[in-house]
Amino acid sequence: MSNTTSQFPRKPVLFCDFDGTITLEDNIVALMTHFNPPGCEAIIKDIISEKKSIKQGVGDMFALLPSSQKEEITAFIVNNAGIRPGFPELLEWCKTHEVPFYVTSGGIDFFIYPLLEPFGIPMDHIYCNGSDFSGNNIKITWPHPCDDDCNHGGCGMCKTAVIRRFPSDNFYRILIGDSITDFAGAKLVDLVFSRSHLTEKCQELGLPHIAFETFHDIIRHLNQGGQQS
Repeated sequence: MSNTTSQFPRKPVLFCDFDGTITLEDNIVALMTHFNPPGCEAIIKDIISEKKSIKQGVGDMFALLPSSQKEEITAFIVNNAGIRPGFPELLEWCKTHEVPFYVTSGGIDFFIYPLLEPFGIPMDHIYCNGSDFSGNNIKITWPHPCDDDCNHGGCGMCKTAVIRRFPSDNFYRILIGDSITDFAGAKLVDLVFSRSHLTEKCQELGLPHIAFETFHDIIRHLNQGGQQS
């Protein structure tokens, strides 16, 4: 490990959420608010209240949108999603210090890939849900399902299954996120960089976390070995 990463007890590895974390806003929420298909608000409420799993809710929401709108929907997100300041610098920090960086997202490939393309992240380091536009309405596919150790089922893209591929005996696991899709992973890792609802959840559960606004904040703490000072 480099001098900086040697401050960690084990080799650090980063798992970073996409919507509302790498991007400034949650793209699925922005998309549904803009196009506002009938029935969408009720599904969002059911996800938040956990009446529906994330997988079921996201699948149901996108099924409200016609496949013929693919270009319009993609253009809306690509043109409106802002990248959080410091993201390229965090990727450079990871490269310099040979720290693995994985995008672990409950978002969808058709907008995540175009938004991340300029940053040169290897495709096998991006975990997200898939999409099928061959039918009349958009169908979400789930290439990264829950493993046998997931207590939730219905995650869609199971972040804890990805995290478990990096054993805690060998890796110091760090999660960066902001919301409900990160709650389960936050309970599993060594350190959380949190925003929004995830900060509230970490406080509620007493999980080790550092609140952040930009990726510059995260770099500063990583340079201190994850210390909160």
